[in-house]
Amino acid sequence: MKNILDKIRIELQNSIDEKTQNSNQNFFKEKIKFYGVKVPVVHNISKNVFNQIDKFSKKEIFHICEELWKSGYIEESFIACDLSYYIRKDYEPCDFTVFESWLEKYVNNWASCDTLCNHTIGEFIEMYPDYSKIVANWALSKNRWVKRGAAVTFIIPARKGLFLDDIFKIADILLIDTDDLVQKGYGWMLKAASEKYQIEVFNYVMSKKDVMPRTALRYAIEKMPQELRIEAMKK
Repeated sequence: MKNILDKIRIELQNSIDEKTQNSNQNFFKEKIKFYGVKVPVVHNISKNVFNQIDKFSKKEIFHICEELWKSGYIEESFIACDLSYYIRKDYEPCDFTVFESWLEKYVNNWASCDTLCNHTIGEFIEMYPDYSKIVANWALSKNRWVKRGAAVTFIIPARKGLFLDDIFKIADILLIDTDDLVQKGYGWMLKAASEKYQIEVFNYVMSKKDVMPRTALRYAIEKMPQELRIEAMKK
């Protein structure tokens, strides 16, 4: 395991891009630990690593992911997310506690949150829909990343027309949350749901517009026709 981790870290060190290194922090309000490697390069490293470990057991791969998460480096978190997603066909219900623990213990920025929740956890709830209720209840958390995770986990399923009741439940819970990254998260979720359920999402927004933060509202209606957007934005 240590050999694989050492190879990953050497590859990241060798892939540092000065411009990326100098600009990465600009995308985050909180202090981020990073090497300064371009995201496409990070994903290429993930693919190369997986080619070396694709015969490993799921337990071994999850152990590598855990060690990557522990480092605190954002690029290592992306690789952990990639590796866990690559073995999605092997997901079992018991894996949920692993994914939930990563979110609660290690996620400290929107990019790591979205990468984990959009793909690994989003795929998991499509495979095991009963867990959608547990994810929806993350919206009640005091942890901002768990709250955002509740919403962004549903982005890809929402585009497929799935879990509309859970989506509206999450939006109800997060409706007047004062954290702009939480607002953007649930607004993005509603926007994704509007691709299949435009009228339902529009009606929801119209029923909540007097209290819904403008940030969330703008995200939610972004893909709607102009006349609906104008109507929704009226004071």
